[in-house]
Amino acid sequence: MSKTAPMVVLFLQGPPGVFARSIADALEARNVKTLRINLSAGDWLGWHDHRCRSYRGSLKDWPAWLRAYCRGNAVTHIVYYADRVPYHVAAAEVGADLGLTCLAFENGYLRPDWITLERVGMSAHSLFPADPETIRAAADGLPPIDRRPLYSYPFVNEAVNEVSYNMANVLFSLAYPGYKRDKLYHPLIDYLSNIPRMALARRRNRRASHVIDDIISVRLPYYVFPLQLQSDYQLRFNSQYTHIADAAEEVIASFAKHAPSAARLVFKIHPLDNGIEPWERILKTISKKYRVKKRVYLVDGGNLDQLLRHATGALTINSTTGIHALRAGCPTKVLGIALYDIAGLTCQKPLDSFWRQGTAPDPELVDSLERLLAATIQVKGCFYTLEGRTAAAEQMADRIIAGTVNLPGALTATPPRLEEARERGIATTFAGQMAATGKTERWTYVWRA
Repeated sequence: MSKTAPMVVLFLQGPPGVFARSIADALEARNVKTLRINLSAGDWLGWHDHRCRSYRGSLKDWPAWLRAYCRGNAVTHIVYYADRVPYHVAAAEVGADLGLTCLAFENGYLRPDWITLERVGMSAHSLFPADPETIRAAADGLPPIDRRPLYSYPFVNEAVNEVSYNMANVLFSLAYPGYKRDKLYHPLIDYLSNIPRMALARRRNRRASHVIDDIISVRLPYYVFPLQLQSDYQLRFNSQYTHIADAAEEVIASFAKHAPSAARLVFKIHPLDNGIEPWERILKTISKKYRVKKRVYLVDGGNLDQLLRHATGALTINSTTGIHALRAGCPTKVLGIALYDIAGLTCQKPLDSFWRQGTAPDPELVDSLERLLAATIQVKGCFYTLEGRTAAAEQMADRIIAGTVNLPGALTATPPRLEEARERGIATTFAGQMAATGKTERWTYVWRA
């Protein structure tokens, strides 16, 4: 690709709604040509103007088709949401082969109203540095973070977009016969399962708040394991676990053998969990197996930050809640692959040693990490309100044009966490992910001990 070639930015899938189109419009206002490939009816619903082209072929044929499309349209940049979606995994590989700039965006590390924009990908594929001294040096002189929650939004905005997008993919699937949905559960079952959860949310929160107060007031040591969503692509393709229950069993087995006898282990259900995974039964079965049933708690609701502030330690597979734990000064053990799993921040000792020898994060390094994140791969905004979309789209357009994504100081030559992911047997390529995925969607999941 010539350095003087005009910029042509190709958009693939974005979050449900019109956010991706908002970035493209901001680029067009700056005289940058934009294109879009719709892979599904939900994509079409959010964006279907003259810039769009539909791909209706198979996932297997997608890489070759995309390669030809990029060449034929002189594409210079590819932008996609959620880098581990199979279509985007292939796009990153095609882009690398053609010498294109690939950019991935997602919900931000510095939530609630931040968006991540990184080169290539996240977690195992992130180009953000993993060396603590590099982070300290790059953050030196950077401004403090604007932590004001500027773009909060009602959850109903996200829910309407999510339901509309995924149900369009179900109802009009014949319009895109080759499309493979990335939903772990069938959307109808997923959304129906959420109804009783939403109806009982206040009651669950009250009960959970009482349990949390009791856990803290007893003043015995306890460890917190916030559960992620089983459907999360970052979990399934940036960790060695096929199910969170596998991680839970590894943690409970180690806790039973190595943690102080007075310690407690507290699992907290994700606030957006749909209720399909039987967490109470799963954790009871595992804790009974390792004879620690009375020392393992499950909390469904309540304030996670309150739990973390008083905890002896926290564990996570690769959730962004790990950064909340670091900010709270809580010793944190990462089980999968996470951007913030860095010496001086998270505990680098084996899991068995973590219970008695967990290391607290260096607060100055936490500050350096967050300031470098904010300056290089985070933008302020949100996906689901006009004000938040506009603010984020304008910033993202400026960074894309200037070529300053991951800059200054947060761009390594190769992903520093990729080799570790390969050593753990995590699928890091399109071919490997296709082989590991099999049938993506299922009606329900029944975990068996």
